[in-house]
Amino acid sequence: MIVVTGANGFIGSDLVRSLNEIGREDIVCVDTVDLNERSEPLRKSRFEKFFNPKSFLDWLLSLPQNEAPEVIFHMGAISATTETDWEKLVVNNIDFPQTLFRYSHDKSVPFIYASSGAVYGGGEAGFNDASDTKIFSPLNLYGRSKRDFDIWALEQAQTPQRWVGLRFFNVYGPNEYHKGEMASVVYKAFLQIKASGRLRLFRSHNPNYRDGEQLRDFVYVKDITRWMIEIFQKKNFASGIYNLGFGRARTWLSLAEAVFREMGHPTNIEWIDIPAHIRNQYEYFTEAVMAKACAQNLSEPLYDLEAGVRDYVKNYLLASDPYL
Repeated sequence: MIVVTGANGFIGSDLVRSLNEIGREDIVCVDTVDLNERSEPLRKSRFEKFFNPKSFLDWLLSLPQNEAPEVIFHMGAISATTETDWEKLVVNNIDFPQTLFRYSHDKSVPFIYASSGAVYGGGEAGFNDASDTKIFSPLNLYGRSKRDFDIWALEQAQTPQRWVGLRFFNVYGPNEYHKGEMASVVYKAFLQIKASGRLRLFRSHNPNYRDGEQLRDFVYVKDITRWMIEIFQKKNFASGIYNLGFGRARTWLSLAEAVFREMGHPTNIEWIDIPAHIRNQYEYFTEAVMAKACAQNLSEPLYDLEAGVRDYVKNYLLASDPYL
């Protein structure tokens, strides 16, 4: 039996579908958003149970040792970078995974959880998962909560037999449609171009970058979920924290051109100012250092930016049913 928290969200629902594709249906799904409230992400997926977090913990802690999960994929979190309630972030992004971490130690269950590239902040200290996590300065409270849990996990003397934290970079792909302002720029670009034939992008306020040449590590969700399953299946994959990105930064302009091309529209960009209240927090460059994961023989990504955008736009966003 496999547990996936955050299963009714973006990466979690994609992971459930990817597990189905390798023949696993003995999945317990956990999410704060009930299926009655949001049914689409898991509509095509097969799983055994669905719990809210409180009911899930009651159920999990009642299981006998011989019925403990085969693995816990903890994808559930408050993921909004605009969240300002620190206590709420502590409860959801630190306390809850700590409970699961301790349970996984007690029951010898592998624990694979979502960290975030947001721990690196503006990148002043680099984007290397081999660096001391304490040197990083996140730009928002969400990133701080992810960094603080990473630090806590690394400091524990008693850990799960196998545990892996995954620092996702700019993930995009099917099933992110409920995320609103937190959705990827690929999806936002698609909606804008569909509505007006035009895309609004932030101009650069940094003299080292021309408009549209701000850089991000864009990674397609199908690579992310494939890697997570690969990490679970590799019994010798060393415990620790790993970056999960494509490993090569690309410009916003490259992303925009790819979306316009796959939609059959000429490139038409309107440059707008970055709002003053977030200008000092804006990141001009992110790029995952992937050497640590590669040293564990993690496979190469299958989707570069052009291939990922092509699959996403052609097979999902332009389809009558955009869900996995």
